[in-house]
Amino acid sequence: IYFIESSTNFNVNDLNSPNIAGSEKTLINITNELSLNKDLDIKIFNNTKIIYKSKNLEWRNINEINNFPEPNFLIAMSDSNLLNKINCKNKFLWSHSVQPFEKFLRKKQLLSFIKNKPMVILESDYHFKTRSFFTSMFGKKTLPLAVDYDFINCHIDKDFLPNKNVIFNTRSDRNLNILLEAWSKIFLEVNNAQLYINPPYVLNRDQEKMSVKIRKKGHKSDLIADLVNTRLMLNPGHKGEVFCLAAEEAKELCIPIITLGYGCLSERVEHGVTGYIAKNIDEFIKYSISVLNDDNLYFNLKKNLISKRNSRTYKDVSKDFIKILNDNK
Repeated sequence: IYFIESSTNFNVNDLNSPNIAGSEKTLINITNELSLNKDLDIKIFNNTKIIYKSKNLEWRNINEINNFPEPNFLIAMSDSNLLNKINCKNKFLWSHSVQPFEKFLRKKQLLSFIKNKPMVILESDYHFKTRSFFTSMFGKKTLPLAVDYDFINCHIDKDFLPNKNVIFNTRSDRNLNILLEAWSKIFLEVNNAQLYINPPYVLNRDQEKMSVKIRKKGHKSDLIADLVNTRLMLNPGHKGEVFCLAAEEAKELCIPIITLGYGCLSERVEHGVTGYIAKNIDEFIKYSISVLNDDNLYFNLKKNLISKRNSRTYKDVSKDFIKILNDNK
C-alpha cells in the first residue's frame, strides 16, 4: 500500500510536533497502525528530506516513487494529480477538506481525477454529504478518524475540577470572531474565566481585558497538559471542518464542548450528553455560562465523557480502511 502526498516536509518522527496539521497526523497514525500487520508493506512518499525505514514501514521522498514496483493500492492524500505518479490498478483519493467543483477545477484536478477514476475517502457524514457527484463519480466512502494514542492513554481524574479555563483550539479563521463576540457576554457572567486561543493571533486591548489569552503551541504533551486543565471547549464550528481533530481530542480528554454545529461539529457532540449543540448564539452563550458556573452540570457531562472514552482508536480506523480497499479492488 503506497500513500502519496505533497504538503510539507514531515515524516513519522513528527507526530508530536506543533508544526503539522490534522491531515499530517492522520497519515502518520494510519500508516503506523497498518504497519503492525506484518503481511502489509506500507510506503509513504512525500516531501520528507530523510529516509525512514522500519521493517514493513518506509518513508521516502516523493521523487523516489518510480524506483519502486507498482503497488496493489495507491492512496493520494488531497490531490488527485498525485495519482499520475505511478501505475496502479486500485487508486484512491483521501480528501481532508470540503472541495466544491469550482475549487476542483481551479486546482486543475479534474483531468487526473477522470483519468485515474479513484474511490474518494471522506471523514464524516457532513463531508460525505457535501462532496458533489462530479468530484466523487467513481464512488465515495466515509472513514471517521480517531485521536493519537497519547490522548486515549492519558489518565483522567473523574473528581478533578479544573479552573474556568476555556479553549478554542483550532485556526482563528474558523469562526473565532463569532466566539469572541459571544465571549464578551459570557465573560461578564463567569468569575475568573479565561479563554485560550491558538497562535498566530494579535489580541486587542478589549480582548485582553476579557481575559483572552494566546496559548503556546509546543510539543503534543504541552497540548495535553493544557487540555487536562481546561473546563470547556467552545467551538462554533465552520463549514471547512470535515472532522475537527481538535474537538475529538478534547472529547477524549473529557472536556465538554459547546458548538453551533457548523460543518461537522454536530457529529463531535451528543447534545445534553457530552456537551451542547446550540441553535443560535444566544443558546451558545446560555449553555456556556451554565457549564462554567454549575459544577454539578460540568461533572455530569464529564462523567458521560469518561464512559465514552476509547470508543474508537486507529486500530478501528485501520480495520475500516482495509475493508474500503478490499471492497473496491
